[in-house]
Amino acid sequence: MQKAAPYSSTRTRQLVITSMSIALVFVATLFINIKLPIAANGGLVHMGTAMLFLIAVLFGPRTAMIAGAVGMGLFDIVSGWTLWAPFSFVGRGLQGFIVGWIAWTYGHNGTKVSVNVLAMIVSVPVMLGVYYICEGILYSNWVAPALSIPGNITQNVVGILVAIPVGIALKKTRFFRQRG
Repeated sequence: MQKAAPYSSTRTRQLVITSMSIALVFVATLFINIKLPIAANGGLVHMGTAMLFLIAVLFGPRTAMIAGAVGMGLFDIVSGWTLWAPFSFVGRGLQGFIVGWIAWTYGHNGTKVSVNVLAMIVSVPVMLGVYYICEGILYSNWVAPALSIPGNITQNVVGILVAIPVGIALKKTRFFRQRG
């Protein structure tokens, strides 16, 4: 039996990690959420944001961008928020990329907690901006979208508060210590 080339093995591993990351973001968004009684459409605080942050810290910008875009876009499609799917695809993809890119700069590979927190905080205005523009377009009103900002901030704060300690714990495991 011939041994597979390392390149093939690495690509397969990355495909599996990315696919599982998409699934984790989707499932955490779909099943672990609280609908907020604010704004025109309410709002949603879900653990998908925590998963997105965690994936960015653990696996970097590319995996996080794909997981955020596809996982949360898919959530929108299957849960009745279909109109929001393209905006989630862009906003959450950008958010995942930003967190991963900052957390993995200068060889940190998501290991420096202060950089990870900074990365998550820096990504929030981008996500807020995308959803603000989305609501402005959908409602033809640039004042009403401001009502969604507190819920979106709450969702991101909860995501940060969950992702940081879980990320610290996971980075101590053998799997992630080996990856750098």
